[in-house]
Amino acid sequence: MICATCAVEYDGDALPQVCPICADERQWVPADGQHWQDLDALRAAGQHLVWAEAEPGRVEITAEPKVGIGQTAQLVHTPAGSLLWDPPGYIDAGTVARVRTLGPVLAVAASHPHMFGVQTEWGEALQAPVLVCEPDARWLGRTSDRVQLWDGDHELAPGLSLHRVGGHFPGAAVALWAGGAGGRGVLLSGDTVFPNPDRSSVGFLRSYPNKIPLSAAVVERIAARLDSLEFDRVVGNFGNAIESGAAAAVQRSARRYVEWVRGDHDDDT
Repeated sequence: MICATCAVEYDGDALPQVCPICADERQWVPADGQHWQDLDALRAAGQHLVWAEAEPGRVEITAEPKVGIGQTAQLVHTPAGSLLWDPPGYIDAGTVARVRTLGPVLAVAASHPHMFGVQTEWGEALQAPVLVCEPDARWLGRTSDRVQLWDGDHELAPGLSLHRVGGHFPGAAVALWAGGAGGRGVLLSGDTVFPNPDRSSVGFLRSYPNKIPLSAAVVERIAARLDSLEFDRVVGNFGNAIESGAAAAVQRSARRYVEWVRGDHDDDT
């Protein structure tokens, strides 16, 4: 079973009255209450996945019509194997077969609990581990031997790694693909940092829908953590991206955020 609002999977025989992820202050429960879905009903209704080649070695996968939050999954495939990042809240056999033609799947992983989707279902279908950052394990709604906890930095293969950054959730993470952007490096950020519509800056929030900020100290910590990683492109959880100069944009955005929350620009308000 999956929550209709966030599309995170739950054990069907132990459904909570309300999805804890949606009941948390970072998300929301619909005005008419909790709703649940199952994959069979979605398939019967014509749900499907769309596959798009974003760049050599990276595919974007989206569910149409939107399921839950509607994130864009990122599939990075390297000579050593693939990473499925921020998996959708839906799965179909055709997409699974297509993923497997690219080689072994090293892991299914999400940037934070809002993006868990049906990660265990993907892990089972791809015969891959489901990596969950340890501080966020309490948000898991489905139990499985596929789930493996990690923390700090986690290398999947040469040039492909996960890094805990924190902020949006304590275990909020990014994935770094050194071979992306023509070898300049791609950071898959979820909304740990969120590429803005201006395509030249990023945002930092505890809650995006409910507009809860982070402190200046936390944003400085996130920026310092990301400053140790080499990348030129950043891609968020809806395909939103800064195509070039992203590392500098993250640092510039962090300085701007700190200035505003510190009150440096109060005269402009």
